[in-house]
Amino acid sequence: MGARVLVVEDAEAIRTAVLTGLTGAGFHAAGRADGAALERDLEAFRPDLVVLDVMLPGRDGFALLEVVRRHSDAGVLMLTARDAVDDRLRGLHGGADDYVVKPFALAELLARVTAVLRRMGRTPSTVEVGDLLVDAAAGAVSRAGVPIELTATELRLLDYLAAQRGRVVGKGQILTRVWGYTEYDPNLVEVHVSALRRKLGEPRLLHTVRGLGYVLRAEP
Repeated sequence: MGARVLVVEDAEAIRTAVLTGLTGAGFHAAGRADGAALERDLEAFRPDLVVLDVMLPGRDGFALLEVVRRHSDAGVLMLTARDAVDDRLRGLHGGADDYVVKPFALAELLARVTAVLRRMGRTPSTVEVGDLLVDAAAGAVSRAGVPIELTATELRLLDYLAAQRGRVVGKGQILTRVWGYTEYDPNLVEVHVSALRRKLGEPRLLHTVRGLGYVLRAEP
């Protein structure tokens, strides 16, 4: 499993979507509807990052931010309303590492979670799959020492597949993680997978699992 992320969000639909996205991206995620037991969760779950909604029942996000800072070295990403500039500034001044404005695309949230964890050194920036090296943070990809030029979308796609290396991921998962939506035509995934596969070269690393999706792995 990857880094541990605790999501404190009272809106069930948002919390469920975020947890699904985090789990699909390889994180170990847990969710809470409020921060009533945050001190206990920090000790028991030991999160690397806490996603905090500002508007929560009971103790609000700012109060919980103080709790995290007193009891943990976890990163904090806050969820704020679009027009709440003062809230965002208050959170950042209070020690939050980043914020995401509601409504947000899941892909943006996942990218910001990953960026905060990388800055904290809680997740490796370079992934190896056979002779393929992927460093999405630096925008660098190479195979057998030879650099590979990718578009921004191809890099996001490869970064996700590399994080899930050895696991089969479906088109829906890829659409949600890379593009942030599920209603795009699945052919969009096929087109980009085909382009990425050509650029990665032979022997093949990006495989199609009929009826299930795709997997990035080095064949034995």
